[in-house]
Amino acid sequence: MGRVLPGGYILSASEVVGWLRGHPEVSSLRAAIFDLNGIPRGKRIPAAQAAKVLQGDLRMPVSIAGIDIWGEDIVGGRLVFETGDADGICAWTGRGPLPIEWTPRPTAFIPLWMATEDGSPFPGDPRRALAAIAGRYAARGLTPVVATELEFYLVDPSGDRPQAPISPVSGKVLDSDSVLAIRELDHFHRFLDDIYAACAAQDIPADSAIAENGPGQFEINLVHVADPLKAADDAMLFKDVVRGIARKHGFAATFMAKPYGERAGSGLHVHFSLVDGTGRNVFDDGTDRGSDMMRHAVGGLLAMMPESTLLFAPHMNSFRRLRPGMHAPAAAAWGYENRTTAIRIPGGSPKARRIEHRVAGADANPYLVLAAILGAALEGIEARMEPAEPIVGNAYSRDLPDIPPDWASAVDAFEDGLAIPKIFSRTLQQMMVDCKRQEMEAFSERVTTFEYQTYLETV
Repeated sequence: MGRVLPGGYILSASEVVGWLRGHPEVSSLRAAIFDLNGIPRGKRIPAAQAAKVLQGDLRMPVSIAGIDIWGEDIVGGRLVFETGDADGICAWTGRGPLPIEWTPRPTAFIPLWMATEDGSPFPGDPRRALAAIAGRYAARGLTPVVATELEFYLVDPSGDRPQAPISPVSGKVLDSDSVLAIRELDHFHRFLDDIYAACAAQDIPADSAIAENGPGQFEINLVHVADPLKAADDAMLFKDVVRGIARKHGFAATFMAKPYGERAGSGLHVHFSLVDGTGRNVFDDGTDRGSDMMRHAVGGLLAMMPESTLLFAPHMNSFRRLRPGMHAPAAAAWGYENRTTAIRIPGGSPKARRIEHRVAGADANPYLVLAAILGAALEGIEARMEPAEPIVGNAYSRDLPDIPPDWASAVDAFEDGLAIPKIFSRTLQQMMVDCKRQEMEAFSERVTTFEYQTYLETV
């Protein structure tokens, strides 16, 4: 179907209509918002009714932004019963239509975000939360430049549990940790070629791909962009591209943080710098140390990490990844060129001085992750927070401030956090807590196969 976005990623309604006329094979559209869990919620509509979406005439209950991972209403949730489950306005973000070619018939996706009846932003929408933070930076004359790195596993979808995929070249099941193995990339070159083609069609700036630490695990980096909303859009859309292309090739793709207990987890690493109105990187002071503003940003990130961990590790499975020695952070610490710390300052030219945030799992919502990271950095800059001394060597062997070690502790920290309301609306804060508590309750009621194997005839 070709590239959708010849004039930039924000289009006018007339450009969308023109594109649809040029692509009569697209008879239907998907229009959706992304909820707290990063799941698209919306409607399939005939392409002939595109104007309805573009003009903001599509309506859905605002409560869908905060339903649980299974799509269930939050029991006792304020947005459902106290408001009569009122509708909101599903406003077009200005991006799309984004072509989808892995479905039985070609279609396209139009991303939306939620507004209230009077047209004002709905504060519980994750994309709105990030937009608010971007606006605060803009008011200071600063623009975040953001890049993401997303890890995922390809798995054989035939069983109830994930299994390593069969190589399309050798016909054998992958069984080793082939980190940075070129041969593994070559085995899946058709899959990767289709990923890059789909990303190009959706204006997702996919960069290098590597084979990661687990069998069938890959990482694809997205090029930095001077627009945090686009960076988050790109990461969110990328996940759906990977899932769709994997199905097309007979695999399944998972962004679970820890699909295999004994294998490496999958992360969502975020790199960012800040540029001023002249395009100057304000983290650069001409040295390897970085500017005072960079260190104040680090101070904010460390100070707010315990409160915001829930957004980096939002699911029960997420905390299987955040353990010492598992190539994922377990403490709030920072260092220069140190991958054992939560915050890493990469080396290289001072002109490219940036911060890498390594806590989030691939299962996290990119809008909430970027809002939490950029919001905490801004709080640190505004309060001129000084971080502790950078860690040299193995951070796992140090006595350092822990981040919440489990799901329940992370929910409590997010609910009680004094700094969270400086970044997120009270509406979103409460929605997130209610959603995660309901999900925790559902997990607590399920007895696992391993429990039966351990206890049924033993105790």
